[in-house]
Amino acid sequence: MVRSSPPIHGPLISGIYAVSAAGADANATLAAFRDGTRNTSLTLPFECSISCPTFQVHADLPVLPKRLNNSRSLRLAIKAVNGAMADAGIEKFAPGTRVGVSIGTTVASQLNNIPFYDAYRRQGNPPLDAVYDFLNANLAHAVGDLLNVTGPRMTIVNACSSGTDAIGVAGSWIRAGLCDVAIAGGADEMNRVAIAGFWSLGVMSAQPCAPFDRDRSGLNLGEGAGIVLLESAAHAQQRGKEINFELAGFGAACDGHHLTAPHPEGRGLKTAVKAALDQAGIDPSQIAFINAHGTATMDNDRAEGKVIADIFGTAQPILSTKGFTGHTLGAAGGLEAVFTLLGLREGWIPASPGFENAAEDIPITPIRARTKITGEYAASTSLAFGGNNSALVIRRLGR
Repeated sequence: MVRSSPPIHGPLISGIYAVSAAGADANATLAAFRDGTRNTSLTLPFECSISCPTFQVHADLPVLPKRLNNSRSLRLAIKAVNGAMADAGIEKFAPGTRVGVSIGTTVASQLNNIPFYDAYRRQGNPPLDAVYDFLNANLAHAVGDLLNVTGPRMTIVNACSSGTDAIGVAGSWIRAGLCDVAIAGGADEMNRVAIAGFWSLGVMSAQPCAPFDRDRSGLNLGEGAGIVLLESAAHAQQRGKEINFELAGFGAACDGHHLTAPHPEGRGLKTAVKAALDQAGIDPSQIAFINAHGTATMDNDRAEGKVIADIFGTAQPILSTKGFTGHTLGAAGGLEAVFTLLGLREGWIPASPGFENAAEDIPITPIRARTKITGEYAASTSLAFGGNNSALVIRRLGR
C-alpha cells in the first residue's frame, strides 16, 4: 500500500552548491552530467610515487584571512558555502538569526603535515606551527567565524559518511528548534595521506572507476565540496522565500562489522535507509531514484546492491555519481545530496558513468542512459569505514 504524501515537517532546503571535478558550480556540473564528461587526471598536485587516476577541482578558490589556515579543504568549503548562500538569496544573515554550521570532512581533520612528523622523528621536539594551523583549519568553526554566526558548530569526522551525517545533524537542529538556518555538507581536498592509505588497502583502480560493473577494480579519489542551506519554514516565510525542497528524512546506523569493509549483508545500511524512509513517512515505492554510494570497490558495491534490491527491488533507477567526481571522502555525502536535489529539480538523472556490464554478484543494474524523473522523492546513501552508514531522503515540493 502506497501512502499519500505527508505534510511538510522537515527542514527546507533553500540553497545548494557543489564544486568538484565535474564542475565549479551547478550549471557546469549539469553540463558534465548531460555530456557524460569524466575529468580524470594522472598527475597529482604534490610529489607522490603513486600513479593513478584522480578527480581534481580546477576552479578559483577564495583566499582566506591570515588568522585562518588557508587549507584547500577550507577554501573548497568556503566557496561552496558562499555559493549556497547566494543560491538561497541570502547575502548576510539578519541580526538575531540563529545559524548553525555542520560540515563533514576527513582530510581536513587529519594532522597530515608530513614535515612535522619527519621533524618529530628526527628531533623529538618540532615547532608547533603545524598543530596551530591544524586547529585553525576546523571547518565548521572557521565558517562560523567568517560569517560571524553564533549558532552550534560541529565538524563531523565519520569517514566517508561524514557529509551525509553532517546534513542529518543540521536537520535535527532545525527540527528541534535550535536553529533558524543551518549550513551543512562536506569538503575534502586531494591529499597524499589518503592516496597512500587507500593504495595500501589495494582498493584503488588504475582505470577510471566503474561503480557496480562486473569488471570494477576499485575507486578513484577526488576532491570537492557540497553544501546545502537548511531553513525552518518559519524563517523562510519571514523572509518571503518560497522554497521547493525539503530534507524529508535522515537515518544512520553503525553495524561495527569491520574497520574498513561493510557488513556483507549491508545490515547497517539497511537500518539507516529504513530509518530515513520512516522519518520521511513514505514507502520505498515512492522513491523516484537512488544516488548510491557506489565506490566501485568489490565489497561496497556488492553489499550496497543487495540492500537496495532488498528494500526497493531491482527495477528502481539507480546511479553512482562517483564516476564523475571520484570518491571525495568526507565531501561525498554533501556533493551527492546536491546532485540528488539537482536530479529532482531538473527532472532527469545522467547515465551512471563507468557502468557497462551487469555483475552476477550485484542484484541491481545502474541506468545506462539519461533517465527522466517524475517522482517527488529521492534517496542518497553513504557507507563508511568502521561500519558507519547513513541515508537521506530529499523531497521536491509541489509535485
